[in-house]
Amino acid sequence: MSWTFSKEKSIYSQIVEHIKMCIISGEYKLGDKLPSVRELAVLAAVNPNTMQRALQELEKMELVFAKRTSGRFITEDKAMVDKLKENFAKKQIIDFYQKMKNIGLTKSEIINFVEKTFEEMN
Repeated sequence: MSWTFSKEKSIYSQIVEHIKMCIISGEYKLGDKLPSVRELAVLAAVNPNTMQRALQELEKMELVFAKRTSGRFITEDKAMVDKLKENFAKKQIIDFYQKMKNIGLTKSEIINFVEKTFEEMN
């Protein structure tokens, strides 16, 4: 996943979201070792202090843990990652549903459009 930042939110919170997406998408596997703070900062083109702050936030969320001399690793808690993925998916569905309702579609019309779109995609 590429590192792209908007001006609407702080960089550090966008880094947290980016790494969370890498975890729930499977780009970072359970137990994977993360690159160093400096390596991640270079990849994201951000200040190492900003990256450090984001990683500390991920540690508070227990999505990342540190081993004293070995670096940081992705959680090994599959249930936590599954719950995170479910919550993300649910939020996306709610946002989508609200947008469709705002343009006047009923639940059955929305479902029909989704099914039709999926058929067209395959």
